[in-house]
Amino acid sequence: MGVRHRTNPAAALPGTPVTRWPVLALQAIFLVSFVACNDAPPVPGDQLYIERTSVPELCPRSVQEGDFVRYHYHGTFPDGKKFDSSYDRGTTYNVFVGKGQIIAGMDKALVGMCVNERRLVKIPPSLAYGSEGVGDVIPPDAILHFDVLLMDIWNPEDTVKMETYYKPENCARTVQVSDFIRYHYNGTLLDGTLFDSSHNRMKTYDTYVGIGWLIPGMDTGLLGMCVGERRTITVPPFLAYGEDGDGKDIPSQATLVFDVVLLDLHNPKDGITVEVQYVPEDCERKTQAGDYVRYHYNGTLLDGTFFDSSYSRNHTYDTYIGKGYVIAGMDEGLLGVCHGEKRRVIIPPHLAYGEEGTGKIPGSAVLVFDILIVDFHNPDDSVNIESNYKPTNCTVLSKKGDYLKYHYNATLMDGTMLDSTHQYGKTYNIVLGSGQVIMGMDIGLRDMCVGEKRTVVIPPHFGYGEAGVEGEVPGSAVLIFNIELLELIPGLPDGYMFIWNGEVSPNLFEDIDKDENGEIFLEEFSEYINAQVEMGKGKLAPGFDASNIIENMFKNQDRNEDGKITEAEFKLKDQEDKERHDEL
Repeated sequence: MGVRHRTNPAAALPGTPVTRWPVLALQAIFLVSFVACNDAPPVPGDQLYIERTSVPELCPRSVQEGDFVRYHYHGTFPDGKKFDSSYDRGTTYNVFVGKGQIIAGMDKALVGMCVNERRLVKIPPSLAYGSEGVGDVIPPDAILHFDVLLMDIWNPEDTVKMETYYKPENCARTVQVSDFIRYHYNGTLLDGTLFDSSHNRMKTYDTYVGIGWLIPGMDTGLLGMCVGERRTITVPPFLAYGEDGDGKDIPSQATLVFDVVLLDLHNPKDGITVEVQYVPEDCERKTQAGDYVRYHYNGTLLDGTFFDSSYSRNHTYDTYIGKGYVIAGMDEGLLGVCHGEKRRVIIPPHLAYGEEGTGKIPGSAVLVFDILIVDFHNPDDSVNIESNYKPTNCTVLSKKGDYLKYHYNATLMDGTMLDSTHQYGKTYNIVLGSGQVIMGMDIGLRDMCVGEKRTVVIPPHFGYGEAGVEGEVPGSAVLIFNIELLELIPGLPDGYMFIWNGEVSPNLFEDIDKDENGEIFLEEFSEYINAQVEMGKGKLAPGFDASNIIENMFKNQDRNEDGKITEAEFKLKDQEDKERHDEL
């Protein structure tokens, strides 16, 4: 069955009508219960006999005059003959106590009873129907035996009773009027009979509080609760379903007991809540709209129920912020954050997944994200270069084509080590501007002098991009290189792979063609160029394989590609197309 809460504050849900309070003495015959001893002796004189046949361990409240009670009974004569039973009618007898609405003996016998207590009551005629009796049902001077079981007690002056039996240590916020809450409950009558349970349906009850969506007693009883708090809420019938009851499960004039655990709480006017847990001392820049962020998170509901974690996937969550790529609350919660910062972002459902929810996230759920910012950059970012040390004599600066030897340590922004030349015991050697390293490193090594130390921060679009390097560099990662330049060998002018250091021989073809057959083969050509380099008369581009350079020079002179160079094919550099730079 559904939870028995009002959806219209002006009218209770329809229920089975209950027996009205008796006004005639005859109605009191519908009072009590089965007699355990059919041969019990008559009660002499005006003596009222009460035997407590079953008493509950706990009795927080007992019947007082003026209380309203609901009870079941069997009514018999001393010989065991039944004259009436509430069980036969399938409904309790409901009446005020001590107001003369029942026979005097029962009015007295009910006082002091506990819910779930059972009493055997023997009432003399003077406290029952006396010498007249009641028609053919109760003879004159009849002693009546009632076996009574008390089901419910309440008083018109009762209010909602709230008893908290667990409250979390941290309670930043409590339920207020107009809040929307999600909670689980077990609903019982005062005697412990279960009439409904959200646990059985495996779905929380979700509702606004204090605006008439619930029965009045529940609207009051839920106020002031913390998320995670457990409390018992006892609601008298006039603040629940009253005389009408609700269907077959909640009888007329029934006190209701709700055992509630609050799981979630928000207000439609709520924005996100940000709790900063750690901020690094060095925070040169904070995230802003348009940045691309890599972060780790644990995601829970407000009651601590886990629903997702980037850590469990061993992969950061990577996204643009401030552009609608993530839920609105996270878009806002990731703004103004430092690299390395830890924060908790609490997001109400209207800024998350709303009334529908998604996957493991139920509808109308408040979400809690514990976030660690691992990395962020902006697509407009350039390479950032910071010189940590420069030698006094720093006149020769690296340029495109120079051959560089350097050491480096490479890390991610969070300090995760990626690589280091120190662990290999040798430098990393490249020709600057030749595409041998990522573009960001090529930029970071320019205009550097030997002995200089730099920190170079490279955004992913100048590094390894969205793909990264599998198993080594995450996608979209900002890289940090700490560099020390150890050696610089000047390169050739831009576009040249070989140059002469002096005047070129006017008889260059003859000098190379040592066997004077008018043809130069690769072996002759290679032997001659190597000799010129060794003598310092020529220079090959540093950092490249010399044999490959010489072979390319030879192929460029061998215009008909027959494996040899003739004098007609042979041309010096100033005779060549200006766009071709690796020839003589």
